[in-house]
Amino acid sequence: METEKNMWRTDDRTLLDVVVDRAGMEARLADCTAVERVWVLTLLGHSGEAIREGHALLESSEDRFKALLVLAHAYQRTYRWSEAARLHEEALRLARTRMREALARHQIGRRLFDEGLYAAAAAEFDWAQDLYRHAGRTRQAEACRQAKDRALKAHAQAFFP
Repeated sequence: METEKNMWRTDDRTLLDVVVDRAGMEARLADCTAVERVWVLTLLGHSGEAIREGHALLESSEDRFKALLVLAHAYQRTYRWSEAARLHEEALRLARTRMREALARHQIGRRLFDEGLYAAAAAEFDWAQDLYRHAGRTRQAEACRQAKDRALKAHAQAFFP
């Protein structure tokens, strides 16, 4: 069976998650958690359904943190920045651990990158990198470093094309 990582990847240039194996991702919908389902629906381009299910998840969830992040991701993929930002900020307030704060800051960085706010995105990636590094999460810290470098490069290109 193909691993999940072979079904999608993060594009190095845009920092967006892109589907590589659409059939595999669609098959995941049958047996994934509610949080994963919202994320998969978003990746597959079913944003309206993802947003509806994300709101239902948010209403029924005992731990709102992950529900807030996946719903924010769905809004982000539909260019509804203010809704995504509001949900990201609520998730950040609920983080309560360095790992959760790092995850929220990384997601905020990705949204800011999507918005073309590259310097602000780089700052969030840097913050997330530091949190991950202090938690001993070297793989996540490296991913944040790479995202930060990409954001800084995009920021420089915006001024010096």
